[in-house]
Amino acid sequence: MGDEITVEGEDARHLAQVVRMRPGERLRVSRILPGGAEGDSFLCELTGAEKTCIRLRVLENVPSTELDNAIVLFQAIPKGDRMETVIEKAVELGAREIVPVEMKHCVVRLDEKKKKSRVRRYQTIAENAARQSKRSRIPKVGDVISYREALERAKTSDICLVPYECEDGMASTEEALAKITPGKSVSIFVGPEGGFAEEEIRAARDLGMDVISLGRRILRTDTAAIAAMTMVMLACEKRK
Repeated sequence: MGDEITVEGEDARHLAQVVRMRPGERLRVSRILPGGAEGDSFLCELTGAEKTCIRLRVLENVPSTELDNAIVLFQAIPKGDRMETVIEKAVELGAREIVPVEMKHCVVRLDEKKKKSRVRRYQTIAENAARQSKRSRIPKVGDVISYREALERAKTSDICLVPYECEDGMASTEEALAKITPGKSVSIFVGPEGGFAEEEIRAARDLGMDVISLGRRILRTDTAAIAAMTMVMLACEKRK
């Protein structure tokens, strides 16, 4: 240990001018590899700060905060700012990627220009949430895709969960969560305010996906995303 690290750009400006860190204070630093892959994480001590550059001394390596499972949340685009809440909380709970999906009963319909600007904003929210929750990598927010495209992407996952308000009982949920073991990839589909269309659920069943219940109450789409992510996160942490 004792190696020096230099942080530049926006991160340095934030630490020096917003957080106002001073020499001697400590912070956690994660090295993000190309493509957003996980790198090493360190406990560091600040040795010097300027407006656009800070210097750190490495004290020790610290354990990764990442789950052993790659979790992708396919989230139907909700109205208002609920997508921002979903992204923030999904990142805190360990999602590797969040993908906005257009489904039949989505209230919001975006043109191509808005899709691109929304995704850029969503990625910024994911990055901020990753820093706040001490993630060892920055989750990706994917481009907006159709439900059919989302199903095709999810086919490569080891486990696919589809919380559905019309599914009765928790037995299917418990069976699906029991399949989650270290290293297995998990996809989660969360429907829009109007719920999944019947044909969307049929398509998921036809592909062998696990249609599950989140309980006897009807949840808002953002609540359903947080509930499903929490269940999966606990299953991943339990078996780590």
